[in-house]
Amino acid sequence: MPHQLERTLIVMPALNEEASVAAVVREVQDKLPGVAILVVNDGSTDDTTVQARSAGAVVAELPFNLGVGGAMRVGFKYALEHGYRNVVQVDSDGQHDPAGVLQLLDELTTADLVLGARFAGAGNYEVRGPRKWAMVVLSGVLSRVARTRLTDTTSGFRATGPRAVRLFAEHYPAEYLGDTIESLVIAARAGCVIRQVPVAMRPRAGGTPSHNPFKAATYLARAGLALVFALIRPPVALQGEVVTA
Repeated sequence: MPHQLERTLIVMPALNEEASVAAVVREVQDKLPGVAILVVNDGSTDDTTVQARSAGAVVAELPFNLGVGGAMRVGFKYALEHGYRNVVQVDSDGQHDPAGVLQLLDELTTADLVLGARFAGAGNYEVRGPRKWAMVVLSGVLSRVARTRLTDTTSGFRATGPRAVRLFAEHYPAEYLGDTIESLVIAARAGCVIRQVPVAMRPRAGGTPSHNPFKAATYLARAGLALVFALIRPPVALQGEVVTA
């Protein structure tokens, strides 16, 4: 096992992903041999749990849907309770290539939170219309908050080091877009070092997209509100540390 994978936990939030979750778990096992995998079944009504366990993953089942943020907080708490240093979020729909995990973990040697950026020179992933406008605005504002250039602040492909794992186990937001937008604000204000690395995204292997393209304008408004709420909420501190921002 590569040293980066020692004490690293892959967390896969899953909502009705029976069509893809087993294949994604097996791909993670193939490309990252020996790594620990936790699938968080976020209130699915299909056979997500059965499929994930059949592929060899540990499954945490939530009694109802909490959203990605709620599922990831379960993952961070599990990591702390079981002695894992790093947590890497990998989508259970097959869009994230597990081969990129090692690159994210390499950056954790000098950072607390590393984003896999879709718009940083790798692959041909693109968005248009209101979603693109929202992402441009979010990236500009959050780059200033994090004091580093970020081009893909809504990416769910991310690696979290020990300091941020402790922070997120208690304060990871569960609101809409909180798992992406507000989590970056929380981390930055707590003094975490945030970086990004370019990654390529793939089409979904199955399941239903979480964003309906006909609701793109609504996404723009909700993303703006999520950013405003994130910025006006009081900052939180890492255990034993003082908030400076």
